[in-house]
Amino acid sequence: MKKDYIQGIRSALPIILGYIPIGFAFGVLAVQQGLSILEIGCMSTLVYAGSAQFIGAAMIASGATTASIVMTTFLVNLRHLLMSASYSPYLKHIASPIQSLIAYGITDETYAVGIVHAEETTHTNISANFFLGLHITSQASWVVSTVLGGVLGNLIPDPARWGIDFALSAMFIGLLLMQIKDKKDILVAVCAGGLSLLLATGTSGHWNIIIAALTAATIGVSIELWTKKLSLYS
Repeated sequence: MKKDYIQGIRSALPIILGYIPIGFAFGVLAVQQGLSILEIGCMSTLVYAGSAQFIGAAMIASGATTASIVMTTFLVNLRHLLMSASYSPYLKHIASPIQSLIAYGITDETYAVGIVHAEETTHTNISANFFLGLHITSQASWVVSTVLGGVLGNLIPDPARWGIDFALSAMFIGLLLMQIKDKKDILVAVCAGGLSLLLATGTSGHWNIIIAALTAATIGVSIELWTKKLSLYS
């Protein structure tokens, strides 16, 4: 058990290296948008979603209603439902309360590491301690980096000048490149990006992201099933 927990901590190290600049960027922007250090720390602890926090802080600063903030951040992070669902075949032997705790710690980064571990490990040998080590370490680094950014945020008068506002987008681009392994992945990525841009011109809110993600995922699964059928008949 202790070995699995330590393995999870070690697997979180690359995530920490990514979280420190992104979290710091959020803290800098959030404090300049009117959030206090305490609010930044609470948001990173309770929300724990980079995209939702960036959007939420901006909406709070613009005076948006609570309902609109909740609905917008919910839609933006709706992809986490798909991530949690993809874990289910691997975690059936783990108690439901622990599964819920693991699901709480899912982010784009921890999912990218966790799903690879799950796919490379025999189902019955997958330990909850690995995910706990991975998630606790990752979130702790996120909370610390966002609070630190908030503390030092007032020392940076113009964050956009330094590209800090682009930090989250850069992180997602890096995650995408890490996941591309073959031509199918490239096709899915292109379909998702193109469809999202197309829908963004005709829809409000962030429905374009959800629709594009679901459509592209369906295309990817269909191609994979079709490829397997061809290999069986060849």
